[in-house]
Amino acid sequence: MILNILALGDVVGTASVEKIQKNLWKIRREMNIHFVVANGENSALGGGIDIKSAKALTDAGVDVVTTGNHTFKRREIREYLDDNSTIIRPANFPDEVSGSGYTVINANGFRFLVMNVMGLVFMDPLACPFRTTEKILKNAPEYDVSILDIHAESTSEKIALSLYFDGKIDVMFGTHTHVQTSDVRVMKNGSGYITDLGMCGPDDSVLGIKKEKIFERLITHMPTKFDVAETNVTLHGAVFSYDTDKKMTVKAELFEY
Repeated sequence: MILNILALGDVVGTASVEKIQKNLWKIRREMNIHFVVANGENSALGGGIDIKSAKALTDAGVDVVTTGNHTFKRREIREYLDDNSTIIRPANFPDEVSGSGYTVINANGFRFLVMNVMGLVFMDPLACPFRTTEKILKNAPEYDVSILDIHAESTSEKIALSLYFDGKIDVMFGTHTHVQTSDVRVMKNGSGYITDLGMCGPDDSVLGIKKEKIFERLITHMPTKFDVAETNVTLHGAVFSYDTDKKMTVKAELFEY
């Protein structure tokens, strides 16, 4: 059997959440998608993720919401992370932090292990993402398909993680930089990979922020409120096809809607 896994890039703002709400179930039907992962760390109005945006994404057809360095911008999300297995935070945060860095979700008769780690290069000084991921793979409950969201700034760090875990994790993708890369592929040992999924957000913007605000910041070097743009939203990501008999990813393609 072929399982089609849709990974959606960073969801930016309420307009992007609304587009997912209106279209994701249709996309799932038309493309025969069995499982959906989306990074939702900037899905709330004003940035971060809140209970409203998290629920909206899962109700719209996202099976697991991953996050990143803006996970805890909204205090209300902390208890929600503890109580819901459909949203996870980077696993290399300290153990005492709310939530979990991985989850196992049953869907279409298969168990999907979804993991989330954050890179260290140009990011916060968290635990090693390599060792953290190894620990999860060793201690996680039984699963059929494994997925890793690498939320990182550095492309080299994402690529290094993918090469290190090629053949050990079925699907790996990068998030955070909001720009879709063209290197989606099936790797040498059968893992599906892309360095960055891009974003689910407004095209006429700078990484989701109103361009006028960014112009002002770059020209004047003065503090500027970053307001999220709301028009011409495009959903970016990738689709990975996993063969349950071969136990490997056999196809990987860019996604845009």
